[in-house]
Amino acid sequence: MGQNQSGTGGPGGTGEKKQEKKKKYEPPVPPPRVGKKQRKRDQSASLGTRLPTITPNAKCKLRLLKLERVQDYLLMEEEWVKTQELLKPHEERNEEDRTKVDDLRGSPLTVGTLEEIIDENHAIVSSTSGPEYYVTILSFVDKTQIEPGCTVLLHNKVMSVVGILSDEADPMVSVMKVEKAPLESYADVGGLEPQIQEIKEAVELPLTHPELYEDIGIKPPKGVILYGEPGTGKTLLAKAVANSTSATFLRVVGSELIQKYLGDGPKLVRELFRVAEDLAPSIVFIDEIDAIGTKRYDANSGGEREIQRTMLELLNQLDGFDSMSEVKVIMATNRIETLDPALIRPGRIDRKIEFPLPDAKTKRRIFGIHTGRMTLSEDVNMEEFIMAKDELSGADIKAVCTEAGLLALRERRMRVTQADFRKAKEKVLYKKKEGVPEGLYM
Repeated sequence: MGQNQSGTGGPGGTGEKKQEKKKKYEPPVPPPRVGKKQRKRDQSASLGTRLPTITPNAKCKLRLLKLERVQDYLLMEEEWVKTQELLKPHEERNEEDRTKVDDLRGSPLTVGTLEEIIDENHAIVSSTSGPEYYVTILSFVDKTQIEPGCTVLLHNKVMSVVGILSDEADPMVSVMKVEKAPLESYADVGGLEPQIQEIKEAVELPLTHPELYEDIGIKPPKGVILYGEPGTGKTLLAKAVANSTSATFLRVVGSELIQKYLGDGPKLVRELFRVAEDLAPSIVFIDEIDAIGTKRYDANSGGEREIQRTMLELLNQLDGFDSMSEVKVIMATNRIETLDPALIRPGRIDRKIEFPLPDAKTKRRIFGIHTGRMTLSEDVNMEEFIMAKDELSGADIKAVCTEAGLLALRERRMRVTQADFRKAKEKVLYKKKEGVPEGLYM
């Protein structure tokens, strides 16, 4: 029994011993060192499992909204890029068409005026060089804007109409428009009280109070002409009128209306009055009108005939607009006797204002205006120059005061003396009489 038990248990015991021999020896693992940091981590992990779930606060929601906005912007940008990729072939085709149109149009080197429209695709055009042409109107030109009298661009070779100038006003007329009102006022005009009253009644009052003329039953004057000796204040008074009214002021010298090519002078006059009508209320001031308004005679040269055509167009424009309109004409000249009677007759120029040489009262006023800011010495007596019998105009008095100041400045003096005024007066009169000394010939 004992042998059987040991025998039966023998094989099992020997197998276990063999397995134990096969296992390698492994040293025991030392326990991990627990420090302060590890303890804190363990404590925080244990606390995190015990704390409740925290929902996002307002700051997190704001950040979420911001990211959603960024996402929307990126989606829009992606859509825009896709659209641009689709439109790119269309733009290339449009660019090719535009290049073809530019090749057909060429370089328009000529500016002309459309005289007459024959049919939808043909017209008669006059160029600046003089002759007229029967030309074609290209298909890409806007037919709705074409009308007789408009300015068109012509092809450099075949003279076809390739475009229309958008600016309807002549550049010359744009230069004539005075943007800023002149600084001169009625206070700067010495004397001339009757002349100021007359020009106010003829120009300023119809623009500001036209109902007064309707109540009294008369038509206001269309325009006035200022005439008199040089330097008596004609241009100065016109500037004062422009300063006192809020009307558009167009200033033109008579010689500017004389153009090189045939028909340009009358066209400029028409353009001047058309712009004045568009910018109404307005004042047209034509200085030195005797440049184009002289008496008509049998002209021998083409230039003289062109000047007469310009004056005839001016007469036509003066007859064309109504006296009740808000356009007034002021003319100025030194030689009214040379003007054509048709220009200054009543109905065109209704009031003639003469500017005589200043009298003693006016001289005193002009001297007071020009010496008001000057530093004068105690011996200065203006009555000596005021009561003198010299024919001094307002411009001469201003020149005397300026010359006296320059003489004092030459000698490094800060005050102007009576001797400076005497020398200045002699010098101004000497220059005025073209070098003839005063009192040489009695």
